[in-house]
Amino acid sequence: MINKKFALASMMVAMPLFAQAGLYQQQVDSFAKGTELTFVIKDNFHNGASTSLGAIQITNNSSVALPKGQAEWEIYVHSVRRILKSNTPGIQVEHINGDLHRVTPSSEFSGLAAGETLSMQFEWAAWAITYSDFMPRAFIVSKGLKPAIFGNTDTEDLKAFVAPIERDNQLYRYNNPKDQTKLATPTLRFERNQSRVEVSKEDALKRIIPKPLAVDFNRGTAQLNNDWQIRFAGRLKSEIAVFQEDLADYGLNLDAEADHIAAGKTPTIFLKVNDALKVDGKVASESYHLEIDDDKVVITGSDNAGVFYGIQSFLALFPADAQNLVSVPNVEIEDTPRFSWRGMHYDNGRNFHGKDALFKMVEQMGRYKMNKFHWHFSDDEGWRLEIPGLPELTDIGAYRCFDLEERKCLLTQLGTGPFKSGSGNGYVSRDEFVELLKFAKARHIDIIPEIESPGHARASVKAMEARYARLMAEGKPEQAKAYLLSDPQDTSEYITVQNYTDNSINVCLESSYAFMEKVTYELQNMYRDAGTRLTNLHFGGDEVGVGSWAKSPACQALFDKPGNGIAGTNDLKPYFTQRIAAMFAKRGIAPGAWEDGLMYDRVNPFKRDEFPNEVFTANVWDNIWEWGVADRAHRLANSGYQVILSHGTHLYFDHPYEAHPEERGYYWATRYADTKKVFSYMPDDVYANADYTRAREPIVNLEALVGRELPKLEKPENILGIQGQVWSETIRTEDQVLAMVFPRLLALAERAWHQASWEGSKIEPKAFAKDWHTYAAALSVKELAKLERDGINVNLPVPGAKVENSQLVANSAFPHLVIQYSTDGGQSWSEYTSPVSVSGKNTVQLRTTLNGKKFSRVTQLTL
Repeated sequence: MINKKFALASMMVAMPLFAQAGLYQQQVDSFAKGTELTFVIKDNFHNGASTSLGAIQITNNSSVALPKGQAEWEIYVHSVRRILKSNTPGIQVEHINGDLHRVTPSSEFSGLAAGETLSMQFEWAAWAITYSDFMPRAFIVSKGLKPAIFGNTDTEDLKAFVAPIERDNQLYRYNNPKDQTKLATPTLRFERNQSRVEVSKEDALKRIIPKPLAVDFNRGTAQLNNDWQIRFAGRLKSEIAVFQEDLADYGLNLDAEADHIAAGKTPTIFLKVNDALKVDGKVASESYHLEIDDDKVVITGSDNAGVFYGIQSFLALFPADAQNLVSVPNVEIEDTPRFSWRGMHYDNGRNFHGKDALFKMVEQMGRYKMNKFHWHFSDDEGWRLEIPGLPELTDIGAYRCFDLEERKCLLTQLGTGPFKSGSGNGYVSRDEFVELLKFAKARHIDIIPEIESPGHARASVKAMEARYARLMAEGKPEQAKAYLLSDPQDTSEYITVQNYTDNSINVCLESSYAFMEKVTYELQNMYRDAGTRLTNLHFGGDEVGVGSWAKSPACQALFDKPGNGIAGTNDLKPYFTQRIAAMFAKRGIAPGAWEDGLMYDRVNPFKRDEFPNEVFTANVWDNIWEWGVADRAHRLANSGYQVILSHGTHLYFDHPYEAHPEERGYYWATRYADTKKVFSYMPDDVYANADYTRAREPIVNLEALVGRELPKLEKPENILGIQGQVWSETIRTEDQVLAMVFPRLLALAERAWHQASWEGSKIEPKAFAKDWHTYAAALSVKELAKLERDGINVNLPVPGAKVENSQLVANSAFPHLVIQYSTDGGQSWSEYTSPVSVSGKNTVQLRTTLNGKKFSRVTQLTL
């Protein structure tokens, strides 16, 4: 007897969708699993430097057909390039918010049978030239059913859902003006890597990163083993604890006692503090002396931080593979930092990469003598820190999923897909942050949190709207309004650079300031629990959507109130900044902001005397030279702000390492920024860094390019230091973010700590080449391996290569890094040590490797 229920189910699965009254979950799942969705770059040369043509191809390899005409199915795609219009009959495209777009069928839709391909043609805002310009986890939904991710897009292998990028009108951004980028090829890399400078492995082992002020190596070595001991000044208990942990990585477990216990004749490491210690004839904080002899090591710091940094230089001389017995050269070092602010900014708002990534980054910052960790924990796409009393900030604001009403989560963005289990979701608990603060304090690192406001604040805005809805439903209207960040009657219209239409905190609501005060209060409590102080709090201030608050009744009421100095929307950003600065001043906190959050217009900063804060830091990032605002570092410093150089062309680590479609990252500031470019940054003369325009035209006369006089730096004392930035729009995993930061962070540390002899109004080529190659050799001989040992997924440079007289010659940007080659399509690999005959071969593949376990991206040379 036939099971009627089973037979009916079988008929429904086999039946095409258009023959049914509605969709079934099994059909949605089957269609998504068996269908390939592919992004295609059609033509970047379509409209000069403005828009481009693209397509989304849907190849139906399932047994389920999409019906003709209107239907209840919807396809959602993440596209950071806003889709302006569809050129495909029967297809409607709607921009939802941010990168999320919805594709629906109209009455003209011709259907999609099994085995067919639908190519939806679009015009995109701007252009796309790399695989990472496209986001994973597109999905299909049908009314009332669970979303289903297209199987080929549920991956971090971008080539699985992005069509090959091969033609010139795919590889270049535009042809009017001409994109003059030189794309990375094996031959171009070989030319760039070539140098007459040779660095021995012995010299590379002696190179400390960052480079000390004065180094004098002596004959002999100290042979460290477990027979050694440590004596330390009592105040150095915290530094000793970290030191012993680090020594244990090399199999050294040394007893440590306070210095009132005699050392005797046992080989000893002495750690001392001398408040009057002089380096280069001056007494300065964070300075140290390091002396290594056969049976004695003495590290003397001007303060605890100086001792810690002396320890790091000592450890830097250890070979990466040393165990139980460590040989270090005898040396005398005097050292002091170049800048008091040696920072790294980490965007966790866009994507959360887990707790471990935070600890790993802070640990390595300490190893390389960096001292400011700017934690960007909130943005439009996420809020990543638990705040007691405001559970929605993390219950809603830390997660993205498919919830158009945003009562369970934020709108899905940046390739997360429809589920809370998707990439980029999560947050740090209060206890975990206190733990991180303690960890950082032990390594002399200040954590500067950032509450993004008033723009870039969609996560907090929507979380507080969810809180408002919950409390209103509970009949608690006053509590509901207490921390509301948006005016329900506001009909203002705007769209930000990131394509958001509702991400501005309403600066006219008193509840907005109550929110800022509440979060600040809870942050201060966390710092106190960690035994430290919140001294600097960044409030963002950047990229507020033009048009924000223009139609807000709350703001109009503020404009109508006489005598408050607020007459219109242009007064609102200064008003907000004044309120926040005053709030922070009462709490003993120095405010920080991005440069554009402190400007009335392109050239005039907010009046510094309007703020009661002794210190007000400004991160200056916009040095796109042809945009004409790259002089803001000088303008803000001259106006009395404390400037942190954060320039996009050299210090943005979310940019690609090289100009190649397979390299991850955005490229709005510069087409690429490799480790060498970071190393070449000259903070003492910001104009000296003007090398290329965004179109890669060489800059020969900066003033002529800008078209006006460039202000000189009148108050150099207001340049506190430099900071690297990593923004995480295209970075979804821990391995990805660590590879984007390392090893570029080491070059950043070098410039923040040490002023090189080759710096000036122009780079002195010979001195630079020697310094760079010694530094790069140190990376390959020891530093990369140490990073890998500590769980850091480092980026390895792709090798250069060319053929000369039928022989393959190859090189690496980092001397001594092992290069491997393959002539059989990657089935087998051999180590390259000298020119190799490739006669009779058609292609050769190359890669660099670290310990035979970690590899660079593979490059191919056609012979």
